[in-house]
Amino acid sequence: MDSSHTLNDGFPVCNVSCGNGVWTGHNCTFGQHLNCLVVNVTDHVNASSLAMGQDKGKYDFYIGLGLAISSSIFIGGSFILKKKGLLRLAKKGSMRAGQGGHAYLKEWLWWAGLLSMGAGEAANFAAYAFAPATLVTPLGALSVLVSAVLSSYFLTERLNLHGKLGCLLSILGSTTMVIHAPQEEEINSLEHMAKKLVDPGFCVFATLVIIVALIFIFVVGPRHGQTNILVYITICSVIGALSVSCVKGLGIAIKEAIAGKSVLRNPLAWFLVLALVACVSTQINYLNKALDIFNTSLVTPIYYVFFTTSVLTCSAILFKEWEHMGTDDVIGTLSGFLTIIVGIFLLHGFKDINVSLATLAVSMRKEERPYATANGMASHSTYELLHNESTEDMEDREMGLPFDSVSRRNGAMTSTLDH
Repeated sequence: MDSSHTLNDGFPVCNVSCGNGVWTGHNCTFGQHLNCLVVNVTDHVNASSLAMGQDKGKYDFYIGLGLAISSSIFIGGSFILKKKGLLRLAKKGSMRAGQGGHAYLKEWLWWAGLLSMGAGEAANFAAYAFAPATLVTPLGALSVLVSAVLSSYFLTERLNLHGKLGCLLSILGSTTMVIHAPQEEEINSLEHMAKKLVDPGFCVFATLVIIVALIFIFVVGPRHGQTNILVYITICSVIGALSVSCVKGLGIAIKEAIAGKSVLRNPLAWFLVLALVACVSTQINYLNKALDIFNTSLVTPIYYVFFTTSVLTCSAILFKEWEHMGTDDVIGTLSGFLTIIVGIFLLHGFKDINVSLATLAVSMRKEERPYATANGMASHSTYELLHNESTEDMEDREMGLPFDSVSRRNGAMTSTLDH
């Protein structure tokens, strides 16, 4: 349908209907053929919606990143507060927690540490609702780093050269993972989550995880659990992949509940709650067994590697977070993860060795001394200087407190003083 009217300047303007609902106006004369400008409104709306969705995805990514980092800060700080409170009780002569005492319940620092840990766990839980699990889980290593750094300042515990290098590598690895982590969310509703859970790939993965866990629990565990550190850690790690998936689903359910959707009537939400309780209970049980039998400095890095690897594998299968990543991002994410592993190993594996730049300088001088003596260049005063420095270093080593062991049990920090 065409219609026309006349402007004040006397030229007629033809309004042309272009078939798709778009009207265009042209100055024209009667009898002329009009050129119709076709604009696809549907594509324009879809493009606008896509752009808004991408912006929202970026905001969610940064929100999840901030929650993950704040979770590590709260959890790492909670260890310091609780340890400080327990040390104050020890100075007062109260019965220690490791001896069955409960005087820490009257210490406000201990309660502050408990609240800080609760805040960290809540932030970690919420982070999974906004950011990919590929990003949130590896950043859990920052809590160990925060605890190590704060211990050197507030608990007078030494952080040796290996520990400082480990902290630096952990920061570099975490930064690399943040830069290359996937920023697009593949699941934004419980209905979409339900479709992902019945995907054949995830069904096969979940079945294998459950079978492996049952074999280790009932067959391998009773025979080799007391002698092989990998048995109980493997159980915690493979089950942990399923627990993170449940946390991710519950985070989405909470977001929908806040938006006003009816979540309590959805059977999937209750299934995720029950599955999460079962998985976390199993993790805590067998991780406590591993910590009770083996050295914490060994359990912590091994558990971090196994647990994070299981979560990354589960995320790749269930959430398809790796499908939209380029080759450079995949390599960057894996490189960042390996860098964090090396950092955690240096931080825990050599924490009882007193190595610093000063001791390295003394060792280098000791190695040079026999060569200098052979050439007749050594002096008695140089020997006395080296002897005094070595003696002072040995005295400092005897007076220095060993770096207390720290571990992350499903997001919780523990110390040997609590046992």
